[in-house]
Amino acid sequence: MRGDDILDEIKPHAAARAALHLGAAARHLASAALDLVFPPACISCRRAIEAHGALCPACWNLMRFIERPYCDRLGTPFAADLGAEGLLSPEAIAHPPVYARARAVARFEDGPVRHLVHRLKYGDRLELAIPLGRQMARAGRELLTEADLLVPVPLHRRRLLWRRFNQANALAEVISKTSKVPCDPFVLTRKKATASQVGLTRTQRADNMHGAFAVPEAEKIKIEGRALLLIDDVLTSGSTLNAAARVLLRAGAARVDALVFARVVTGA
Repeated sequence: MRGDDILDEIKPHAAARAALHLGAAARHLASAALDLVFPPACISCRRAIEAHGALCPACWNLMRFIERPYCDRLGTPFAADLGAEGLLSPEAIAHPPVYARARAVARFEDGPVRHLVHRLKYGDRLELAIPLGRQMARAGRELLTEADLLVPVPLHRRRLLWRRFNQANALAEVISKTSKVPCDPFVLTRKKATASQVGLTRTQRADNMHGAFAVPEAEKIKIEGRALLLIDDVLTSGSTLNAAARVLLRAGAARVDALVFARVVTGA
């Protein structure tokens, strides 16, 4: 190979490397500029920290993450390691959910979790979807490897107009980007403006959600025979996820799992 041919072969690779270095330098400068204008702060308590989108050590220590051992269906933690996988809790046996499995990052009733969820949901802090969604992708890795499609739990159009965004969809978009599992917010619609679930019993919650969801006829082809993963911010009694899963299964989905940022854990 002649000398000029060798140079021609090298030039594109050198240019690519130079572009990568320039890109990295630009990102570093952008990050440094962001730190000057908006110094990194804990996403919960706002104390100064080293990097954006993280918790300070104090808030991290207050988080009660849900890790194994836990119920294979509900994802609720066991008080002790029973030495086997795939075990079901008494709650899952007595009240089996419509969805196959649920996973969550942390307990809703503990530490800064409630504060983070409320700031995302009601405080217009849409940027919180990024760190919360990334944590969900880690907690739901097992489900994501088997999922064909992410389905965020939809809001009714009136509530969406009032709130201006759907926090479940915001979380699903982050999880999709992290996991490479596609997300479709249109295969499931909320046709009934349900009353607040706060203060309702399990039976009342289920009745409240009856008939709340639908799969448009034109969307059914997207879910037939596919493994779906419902995405939401919080799981309490499971009535919302049960109602959504039931409609998706009736529309032809092969399997429906659920992934949330936080869940209520009782009796543990």
